[in-house]
Amino acid sequence: MYSKLARIIVLTLAIAAFVAFAAMAFAEDKPAEGAKKPTYVGSDKCKICHKGEKHATVFEKWSESKHAKAMSVLKADKGEDKDAKCLKCHTTGYGMGGYGEKGMENLDLAAVGCEACHGPGSEYKAAAVMKDKAKAKAAGLIVPDANVCKTCHNSESPTSKGEFKFDEMFPKIKHTVPDSLKSK
Repeated sequence: MYSKLARIIVLTLAIAAFVAFAAMAFAEDKPAEGAKKPTYVGSDKCKICHKGEKHATVFEKWSESKHAKAMSVLKADKGEDKDAKCLKCHTTGYGMGGYGEKGMENLDLAAVGCEACHGPGSEYKAAAVMKDKAKAKAAGLIVPDANVCKTCHNSESPTSKGEFKFDEMFPKIKHTVPDSLKSK
């Protein structure tokens, strides 16, 4: 029915299309050419631009939250403050270049800080980057959703009370950047 040459051409085109699709699918996971891998800097670096009434008291809201005090609930007498199963959710970046990396306990990351939800901030923390949401996201900023929360708020947590209800819980920690600080 089809000539051998026609079958070879169709097969070649199918393979080329698959390779192109695979390259596009995986390209989104890679940082831009020459981009530095973001590192954790600690919530104090976020405080510079996200503190005070002018900045919707974002830092103050976080500092009064359970996330900011996450290490204090771990029981040292039970070894929870050294247990990787606990630290992965009670610190920022545990095992990923943050708290506890290479045995160093960076106390700036000894809480569920800004970067626990928004990603390592070294590349997006500059005001010039943060004023442009697309640029900030390209530099590693994560806009948290239910999946981000569920990395810790899940059935592995000993305090889990069933399925995590994002729509109910998110308003308790929601913080927004004032329009005056957003790019126009």
